[in-house]
Amino acid sequence: MDSVWLLIALLFGLLAQQVRLPPLVGFLLAGFVLNALGEEGGELLKLASDYGIYLLLFTVGLKLRLKEFADPAIGGGAATHMLLITLLGGGAFLLLAGIGFGLVETGDLASAAVIAFAFSFSSTVFAVKVFDERGESRARHAVIAIGILIIQDVIAVFFLLLAEQKMPSVWALGLLALPLFRPLLLRVLERAGHGEVLVLFGLATIALAAELFDAVGMKPGIGALVFGMLLGGHRKTVELYKALFSFKEFFLLGFFLSIGLGAMPTLDSLIIVAGLLLLLLPVKTFLYFWLLTRFHVRARTAFLSALSLACFSEFGLIVAREGEAAGLISADWMVVMALAVAGSFAVASVLNIRAHELYERLHRVVARFETQECKDNVAPADPGEAEVLVIGMGRVGRGAYRSMRDDYSEKVLGIDADEERVERLRGDLVNVISGDAEDIDFWRQILRPQIRLIMLALPTHDDMLKVASLLQQVGFDGRIGAVSRYQDEQLELINAGVDAAFNYYQEAGAGFADHIMRQMGESRLPEPDRVG
Repeated sequence: MDSVWLLIALLFGLLAQQVRLPPLVGFLLAGFVLNALGEEGGELLKLASDYGIYLLLFTVGLKLRLKEFADPAIGGGAATHMLLITLLGGGAFLLLAGIGFGLVETGDLASAAVIAFAFSFSSTVFAVKVFDERGESRARHAVIAIGILIIQDVIAVFFLLLAEQKMPSVWALGLLALPLFRPLLLRVLERAGHGEVLVLFGLATIALAAELFDAVGMKPGIGALVFGMLLGGHRKTVELYKALFSFKEFFLLGFFLSIGLGAMPTLDSLIIVAGLLLLLLPVKTFLYFWLLTRFHVRARTAFLSALSLACFSEFGLIVAREGEAAGLISADWMVVMALAVAGSFAVASVLNIRAHELYERLHRVVARFETQECKDNVAPADPGEAEVLVIGMGRVGRGAYRSMRDDYSEKVLGIDADEERVERLRGDLVNVISGDAEDIDFWRQILRPQIRLIMLALPTHDDMLKVASLLQQVGFDGRIGAVSRYQDEQLELINAGVDAAFNYYQEAGAGFADHIMRQMGESRLPEPDRVG
């Protein structure tokens, strides 16, 4: 993997970003281009590919929360969806085999099941990117989608374990003692600091896990997942995850390049990809939505969750590669899978850019799928006697809440989409409720004549523009305040109907000086002592 490879990968990654696709789509295409130029993968590419997968599995372990399995919508939805797609897809592939179509040359049940199983996965990378960009990572629809994806990832790990061609050695039983070493690992993690030593700790842990599991005859990737789970739940887990994120993305470059270098697309493979995008992907997406509503999830929440899952997955590529290694599917299916993943990302990107607008247009149709039990259990949002609403209870929102509370006492209400944050704040006696400010139905329920001011402290500029637009649509006639980072954002907010926009980069200094003077209890600085 020389500099020319990296330049080609960079070029296609940049091109993908320009059309708002994940860079991995560009990396897959770069692999096909390198293949066409006669390039072949080597040991270095294989090493990068392997460690990309190890990093991916390790970060899955870090994020794993066992309590998410207890939510019927997440656990039941994920398992039922994978089962149905595997059955439906497997049946379709067997039918194609029966008529002798192209790549589906045999009627082998195991082969059809592996192919369909690989296509049942949705992309964790894509969904996380969508929610991060929209500032919705802790919204209910994001929690459901990410929970489903984590369960899918765990199921994939079990598949990798079952796909192992050899029995582990008797020494593998010693791995059962690994939890005893968790306190030691956490102690080292705490002492690793916040910089390069933390990154090195993560990489060294992954290497140790891979070598240890490989030595006892188990898949190295399973070791990475297990060690990630051992470190999960600690206060530094999120920091470690963020520190390793860029390394994971870089090493996965090797994996995606290796897919394109493995084989070139044929006419048959392109026809199958088109069929997958036109037939299987819509069925897969609708099935997510329908199943979630059967588990009594609100129609809007189910709709937004389903759109974020409307793609095939990089984990499906890993499953397909294992199927190829086991001789269950041909290398041509790896090409089909890679093209289908890339194409599904393009489709899902278009859908998710306008996800909230699509819901507004389709909400009457979407609402018909909501169960009566769900409607009965959803309590209408109630602001009580609040005259001031603070939307977004992060650091800026909490500061605004405390400041307004000094003037308005009990008539200030905080609102946040993160239910866990809401519970923590209630424990601190903060007057706060859970609510999604980008849901027009929420505003129709909560707005009352006495509400005079709404302060927007949401994570992204686009979120605040969207909420300002919704407030105009529902006819809110009070004042709207918002925060911004740049002058052009201030102007956009004012043009969107915001009455006052606070630039916290420009005005933080003034706020700092005012805070210090109030803490000192003085309106002016004391005269300095004269020397001499």
